[in-house]
Amino acid sequence: MKISINKAHFPVSVLGPGKRLGIWLQGCSIGCKGCVSQDTWERDPGRDMTVAQLLDWCRETAAGGFDGVTLSGGEPFDQPQALAALLEGLMRWRTRSKLDFDILCYSGYPHATLQKNHAKILAKLDALIPEPYIDAKPLTHIWRGSSNQPLIPLSARGHRKYAPYLNTLADAAAKRVQTMLDGARVWYVGIPGRGDMAALESTCKTRGVELTQVSWRS
Repeated sequence: MKISINKAHFPVSVLGPGKRLGIWLQGCSIGCKGCVSQDTWERDPGRDMTVAQLLDWCRETAAGGFDGVTLSGGEPFDQPQALAALLEGLMRWRTRSKLDFDILCYSGYPHATLQKNHAKILAKLDALIPEPYIDAKPLTHIWRGSSNQPLIPLSARGHRKYAPYLNTLADAAAKRVQTMLDGARVWYVGIPGRGDMAALESTCKTRGVELTQVSWRS
């Protein structure tokens, strides 16, 4: 089974509780206005890999311990068969290795749509952050881009791990964005505030650094 991946990173500490494996799927048919990850929109066969390869990377990368897996994109539910296969592999790993990591997934689809079309996939998740990003609505709560997006626990593990964060405000987080380097490229992971990326771009320009091919502008 092939899955299209934009990037994967460890550790991620700004998209869910604890130290996490972060996986961004490639391809999104929704295209929310103001999305900071527009580089994940276009379907790109050159980014395909097998689910088995991705699971091997997860096991090797997080062998020293981790708290959870966060799936984002792109739109994970635009690859439903691959997403289901990945989740099944993560669940098998968790059971066989007697681990207790949770699985959190982002989606730009409404929760009702996911319940109608992908109930079997939702049953494999511990928590979900659905609904389209709306740039006109404020960033209010931790790990969510706009105020219409809820954090929904979906399992007993999800309720246990996420109950303390359901109403946590975004400003309560120690940080909302983390930086990583990949060769000549710089990646920003997390949920920036309104205007943060434009301010970063402006600051870099005043210091003689021009950002090109930025993900938050097509």
